[in-house]
Amino acid sequence: MKISATNESAASVQADAVVVGCYADGELQPAATTIDQAAAGAITGLIEAKEIVGKAGELTRILAPSGIAATQVILVGLGARDELDRRGAFRAAAAPAKLLASKQRAHVAFYLNDNWDADLVEAAICGSMTGSQGQDLYRAEKKLLPFEKISWAAAGEPVLSSGQTLGHAVALTRRLVNEPANKIYPESFADVAVDVAAKCGLEVEVWDEDKLKAERCGSLLGVSQGSTRPPRLVILRHNGGQRGDAPLALVGKGVTFDSGGLSIKPSDGMKAMKCDMAGAATVVGAMQAIAELQLPVNVIGLVGLTENMINGDAVKLGDVLTARSGKTIEVLNTDAEGRLVLADVLDVAVEQGAAKIVDLATLTGACLVALGMDTAGLMTNDQAWCDELSDAAQLCGEAAWQLPMYPEFSEQIASKVADIKNIGEGRWGGSITAAKFLEEFVQDKPWVHIDIAGPAFLDSPKPWLDAGGSGAFVRTLVELARGWRS
Repeated sequence: MKISATNESAASVQADAVVVGCYADGELQPAATTIDQAAAGAITGLIEAKEIVGKAGELTRILAPSGIAATQVILVGLGARDELDRRGAFRAAAAPAKLLASKQRAHVAFYLNDNWDADLVEAAICGSMTGSQGQDLYRAEKKLLPFEKISWAAAGEPVLSSGQTLGHAVALTRRLVNEPANKIYPESFADVAVDVAAKCGLEVEVWDEDKLKAERCGSLLGVSQGSTRPPRLVILRHNGGQRGDAPLALVGKGVTFDSGGLSIKPSDGMKAMKCDMAGAATVVGAMQAIAELQLPVNVIGLVGLTENMINGDAVKLGDVLTARSGKTIEVLNTDAEGRLVLADVLDVAVEQGAAKIVDLATLTGACLVALGMDTAGLMTNDQAWCDELSDAAQLCGEAAWQLPMYPEFSEQIASKVADIKNIGEGRWGGSITAAKFLEEFVQDKPWVHIDIAGPAFLDSPKPWLDAGGSGAFVRTLVELARGWRS
């Protein structure tokens, strides 16, 4: 997919489609006015007939308009001008892109930039790429077909480049999540990370099973016992800051398939468990963007990769694992495995000298119960650090909500036979007890846990995004790194 700038008039550009915008109450953007005048009032006629009101997300298709060089015009509702943010800009471009991607298009021209600031344009460019890409990686007849060329009016080279970088990063994360587990497993995921590192200039280190044993990663290795696929831990380094500055650490859960282990999931609960590595995929996508944007900061990305399967060697209920930190863990539910993986990866992040840590994981169904499918849960040991991340998410239009971390929740993970156990008492507050478990392994480093169990994978499509992997929180991590001060 080629992204370029255009200086042509919206009425004269040769394209399969032209995308223009309309604010609330029928206020047309300049490019939409140009189209309307050339087409003898085709748009204002629809506004007068109340067919167009400018509501955010509203799409109106005008086919073969007279006086317009493009084959069709898509008019996008933008909502109130003073309420337009990055979420609105992203969706305003992604929704028409998804609509148009139902057929092969050689060229789609976007004229949505109405003196928007660079952040809005960047988000919209990312959206124009994301909306046209689907989850149907292995269909002979694809439902969504990315465009050969996208052009943007009134967009300079820096924002074209950064918007495209974010679009590629989100696409990488979505593709990794959408790949089936027979294609993406610990070794092949690590191979992708190595390839990404080579292309964008990241340092990379891969720990194989022997290295994990030598490093005493007993918690992660315990999860992998039931699988014939050997585990991996990947460390990516972006050294954009001053030598010696402590890095920001991004940590991702990478369970490439989760059967639940001996605490086996029912079939309906297992069908989408190829997505249980979305935290790791999000970290790799963000690290690619951070490197390509050449951000002047030090960032390390760490992902723990394993399958959670069942064979005669699988972890049994009541087994005790010894984590890399030396803590002992009683396993009372093998389907609470993500926290076992992250326990060792977080310890490595601390040892690598991280100043602050963010981890991402599709960790608990309890978070879906608490916050629904579209909102991530935030849990922290440092309110100021959590506020920074929350602000970054809000700027990017990615929904996150903080859950409490009261000390009493730690009592629920106390074990009678080991230091801690991997589940709390009963079903209540499950997202928080999982986070309290993770907190045991960060050694008081400022840390935020993001439970992305809901937004990382869409069971049904949105008007602006296909079902499957969403790429949620890639942009938030990049925004966090942009504002990072160690």
